[in-house]
Amino acid sequence: MAIDLSGTGSSGPQGASTGSTQKEQENVSNTSLISAKRVVPVLAIAAGFAAFFIFDLGQYLTLDALRDNREWLQQQVSANFVVAALTFIAIYAAAVAFSFPGATLMSLAGGLLFGAVFGTGIVVLSATIGATILFLVAKTALGDGLKKRAGPWVAKLQDGFKENELSYMLVLRLVPLFPFFVVNLVPALLGVSTRNFILATFFGIMPGTAVYVTVGAGLGAIFDSGNEPSLTGILSPELIAGLIGLAALSLVPVIYKKLQQKPSAKV
Repeated sequence: MAIDLSGTGSSGPQGASTGSTQKEQENVSNTSLISAKRVVPVLAIAAGFAAFFIFDLGQYLTLDALRDNREWLQQQVSANFVVAALTFIAIYAAAVAFSFPGATLMSLAGGLLFGAVFGTGIVVLSATIGATILFLVAKTALGDGLKKRAGPWVAKLQDGFKENELSYMLVLRLVPLFPFFVVNLVPALLGVSTRNFILATFFGIMPGTAVYVTVGAGLGAIFDSGNEPSLTGILSPELIAGLIGLAALSLVPVIYKKLQQKPSAKV
């Protein structure tokens, strides 16, 4: 019986070394793949944001551009409502995902093209899709790194936020205190669940969106009259007070839970 003394068998030292090397290569390959999955979406969003300014796409997101192209846009909606709606949703969602300025103009356009009711639904859906895309990119690509750099205070804030994240998210969405893209990114840092993020975004932006879309539904009459439309005063003090009231209602479950946690007084 011949005995292999060359060390080239699978059970020999060289075979073990080869197997170990293969595992190391696989680990490196997997690590590279994970890194690519994290980096590519961030680079894509950064490139899209830069392209907005490089190609001066902001010129298409103005009231003048909307007025000049109104007839053509309305013709497209009349010719094929479904295709026009899907195209609008894709453009709006991309604008939110890339954090382009001009969401207000897009909301007005939604009202002008699709009416107050359909326009509100389409804009809310579009904004929710775009916000969720940006949220998921931030959560998967930036979340862990930002937590490590931010320090232990983020963990404490995250624990407090997680107890009532849906209520807190609704407050952030209802009251327009912070830019929309900021409220898309911060929850990713705080570990908010995707489900609660989507629910809070979809329902939380409805009141404010309905106002802008309703104003947009009346833009046609303003354009026809020759008057100059203005965006000032849309968020009136009365409307802001109403949004704050809704936000306060969103905090009721939080307040109730805090009261329930208080120890009963000893007699």
